[in-house]
Order: sequence, then structure tokens, then C-alpha cells
Amino acid sequence: MALYETVFITRQDLTAEDVDALSDKLSKIITDGKGKILSKEYWGLRNLTYKVKKNSRGHYVLLNIDADFTAVAELNRVMSFNEDIIRSVTLRAKSAVEESQLFVCANAKDFKPGKMPKKDTSKYDLIQDQTQFDIN
Repeated sequence: MALYETVFITRQDLTAEDVDALSDKLSKIITDGKGKILSKEYWGLRNLTYKVKKNSRGHYVLLNIDADFTAVAELNRVMSFNEDIIRSVTLRAKSAVEESQLFVCANAKDFKPGKMPKKDTSKYDLIQDQTQFDIN
């Protein structure tokens, strides 16, 4: 079996429960194909760079998958016919990702918008924040 990463964007007017139900439906396609979902991440409702199918925003979801190509091909086929998904991409990964830098929440209904917590700041970071530069 191979490792894959799939990111899909759903319509902006879906509720958090609808996004979770859709991602569970897509996860079931993989598990029915004798694969497994390594992780599922909900990245939130974000602005799109340009309008896609009359949507200016979209719910972003990442699935890390360990499955055969046939299961992933079936997933891509189902995503292409689903009207709630406005964009999707599937990439083959070389290694499994434990936790990404963009990790926000596992489910859409648990998502709380806001800033991500900062790492521990060093004294150099504090000095850099206090320094102002004049560029003329």
C-alpha cells in the first residue's frame, strides 16, 4: 500500500456537520477499499484567492491515506461527481506525516477560529519584535 495526501475544498454554505459527514463518507470509501485513514484534519473556512464555482470561501479538509491505488482512484472519482466539493487534489507522499504545521482540528464541529498558539519565544524573537526599521 502507498501513502497519499488528499486535500479537498467544500462549498462555503455547508455546515460543520455537513463537512464532517462528507469527510466520513470519503473516509468510508478508503476503508471499504482495504485502506486506512492515518489522519483527518479540518483547516477551517478560509478565503479563496479567486472565486471557484461562485464561492469566495471554502472549508478545507486534509486526509492522510494509506491505501492501494484502486481505492484512491475510486475516492477521486466520487469527489469529481460530488457537487459539494469545489476543488480537490491527491498527492502521493513518501512518508507519513504525524502532525502538520497547519493542524487546526480533527473535526469541523470542534473548530474554534482564532490565532494558533506561538512556540516558546526566545530573547532574540523579543528583540526582533521591539526593533523598528526605517526603509527609505
